[in-house]
Amino acid sequence: MAEKKLIKTKQIVTVDDENTILTNHALEIEGNKISSIIPAEKINLNNYDDEVYDYPELTLIPGFVQTHVHLCQTLFRGVADDLLLLDWLKKKIFPFENAHNENSLGASVKLGINELLLSGTTTILDMGTLRYQEVIFNELITSNMRAFSGKCLIDENGLSPGFKGETKKEINETYKLAEKFHRVNNDKIFYGFAPRFVLSCSEKLLKETKEMMKDFPGSLYHTHASENKIEVEEIRKRFNKGNVEYFNSIGLLDDHTVLAHCVHLNGNEKIIMKERQTRIAHCPSANLKLGSGIAPIPVYLKENIPISLGSDGAPCNNNMSIFTEMRHAALIQKPIHGPEVMDALSVFRLATIEGAKALHLDDEIGSIEVGKKADLVLLNLDSYNSSVAEDEKSIYSDIVYSANPNNVKSVMVDGRWLVKDNDSMLYDQEEIIAEGKIELKKLLSRV
Repeated sequence: MAEKKLIKTKQIVTVDDENTILTNHALEIEGNKISSIIPAEKINLNNYDDEVYDYPELTLIPGFVQTHVHLCQTLFRGVADDLLLLDWLKKKIFPFENAHNENSLGASVKLGINELLLSGTTTILDMGTLRYQEVIFNELITSNMRAFSGKCLIDENGLSPGFKGETKKEINETYKLAEKFHRVNNDKIFYGFAPRFVLSCSEKLLKETKEMMKDFPGSLYHTHASENKIEVEEIRKRFNKGNVEYFNSIGLLDDHTVLAHCVHLNGNEKIIMKERQTRIAHCPSANLKLGSGIAPIPVYLKENIPISLGSDGAPCNNNMSIFTEMRHAALIQKPIHGPEVMDALSVFRLATIEGAKALHLDDEIGSIEVGKKADLVLLNLDSYNSSVAEDEKSIYSDIVYSANPNNVKSVMVDGRWLVKDNDSMLYDQEEIIAEGKIELKKLLSRV
């Protein structure tokens, strides 16, 4: 019989269909699932041995879901600032990624996972890397995090000609990786087929990797689209179509496709996205820092285009905190569309249950409900940066507008504590930071 845990907190923010917030309740966890939500007066402490956690000052929420990150880029934070997207890729990111070896990639991935978990993100969709993708998968498995990832696919590269692979080899390697890593670690790891973007991929690569998905049920197709105006103009020159129109013309779009950014879509492309129910991973901080623009998310939501959130990579953000993304997602739209849009509750749902829906995991994660996986975050919302009001609206306001990673106290994935009382249960902070500094120095010498 699976061991049971009991978590008693000040309040439980469920993110269920009614957005229920429970007080005077406790959460029972059996193995890796939520087995019961119990009113305080019905709790029998004798059922739980020593596994009772009583936090009368903390708020329990679902683990955050980020639908676009680059773990391989965490090492490059602070060394690729203040450039437009294509220059950023050409001058910095592609040469840096090209210089990765297994040691530098491992250091980058550890730093990224550590940051994500400490700030409450429990599930990610990662873009992967061109070489040594096994390093990312192995570290994700070790971490116990829930994730989609896949080999980043590039077979054409006018920006950085040395950073690409041969088409047939790229296709064969990604298939072998999917065979090895799809649905491993008790179904916590899934494969995400990851062609980089239109300007770095042949049509053959784009189409054949999409076709592969039929052999790997539950997998996703993950790429970038329409992030920057110059990028969009170049795609139109090549194909006489917009980015999303081109994807649609070669059969890439459906509800298992996640497109990062989609800042610049034309009217027809919005219709296509709605009809195909293709997911958009909105990364507001990266779009701001790279000067790419502001995606019209309120318009997309009104058209019932599915939206979720991601931090993108550390060198275009420069952090991987979902709190930064929630705050920016809300605030940048208000001067354009009015202060009523992107309210705190709606944005919080984008970072939880809507992220789970984008990954087709909403039956398992994204809300606190009986039968779902125990992916949970404990927040201190009785802090110096929190509201003194005590009503449901102020809870969402605190989470979206006020909170930051310092408000995260403990994090659980699949019924296991990965962060406990502000401390990582996985990594020695000083050790991974020191390792990162050493590996970055070596990497820059290889560029």
